[in-house]
Amino acid sequence: MRVAVTGGGGFLGSHLCEALLRRGNAVMCLDDFSTGQPQNIAHLRDHPAFEFIRADVTEPVDVRGRVDAVAHLASPASPPDYLRRPLQTLAVGSRGTERMLRLAERHGARFLLASTSEVYGDPLTHPQSEEYWGNVNPVGPRSVYDEAKRYAEAVSFAYRRSLGVNVGVVRIFNTYGPRMRPHDGRVVSSFITQALSGEPLTIYGDGKQTRSFCYVDDLVRGLLAMLDSDETGPVNLGNPQERTVGELAELVLRLTGSTSEVQYHPLPTDDPTRRRPVITRARELLGWDPEVDVEEGLLRTVDWFSSRPQDLATAAAAIRGGQQDTVPIS
Repeated sequence: MRVAVTGGGGFLGSHLCEALLRRGNAVMCLDDFSTGQPQNIAHLRDHPAFEFIRADVTEPVDVRGRVDAVAHLASPASPPDYLRRPLQTLAVGSRGTERMLRLAERHGARFLLASTSEVYGDPLTHPQSEEYWGNVNPVGPRSVYDEAKRYAEAVSFAYRRSLGVNVGVVRIFNTYGPRMRPHDGRVVSSFITQALSGEPLTIYGDGKQTRSFCYVDDLVRGLLAMLDSDETGPVNLGNPQERTVGELAELVLRLTGSTSEVQYHPLPTDDPTRRRPVITRARELLGWDPEVDVEEGLLRTVDWFSSRPQDLATAAAAIRGGQQDTVPIS
């Protein structure tokens, strides 16, 4: 099977490319590195079944040869990224998704959309099942990401109903692990970077808002299971074990042995107060369940960050200099 992976140079995309190659698939990775990083896929470049195309999927892309599946992961995903690139975020969720749907339609390929828990907004129901329609501010600063993904879901289902495209939609909750950028503004990477660098850990709000953290290897298993199925979805993929942001900070400090202090800042606009997936569909339809405990996953992630002292130093300097938007990811 030959799989086109958009955003394949990103955090999640690179792990998916690696997993596909590991099981014997051919991979065509598309990325413009606007938020991804070349080093994420450097170890894959010499693989005989790996092909890289530098491309912005909102523009025409010359794809040669057959395509059996399209995994559409391209999009800024952390708040600093999509707040800096609002128009690009909307474009990749709309034009980029439609271009990849047309590619799948031409080839009779399976189309996997990586959507997000952000479609639920600041939820009024807890935990969140796929039946919940969400509570999204369509004109707030976060709307460029929320509505881009909501549109991507809508157009994917429209292509399925109108043209019979074999569509599968997953809604991804907070995911963490190796290859996260240390300065990307996500809460896990920010806490680890700050703890290892001796900088204060920044908590937005009172730290009682909750998130559910899924290790990247578990998430990729879910993506593969959805790709291999004929399920349409949407299907939540995430770890239903809920933690407060304050608890996460304490855990990171303990695992790193850091003596950094914790500083509190005002909560950003429309930041969700609670986030936890119902994963009954994933369990019943895909046979999927997260396996990596949060503490074990964080230890692996801390080890990965610790092995890159230069990246840590650069990120810490950027934080100290105020060059990073330290907005926590939802």
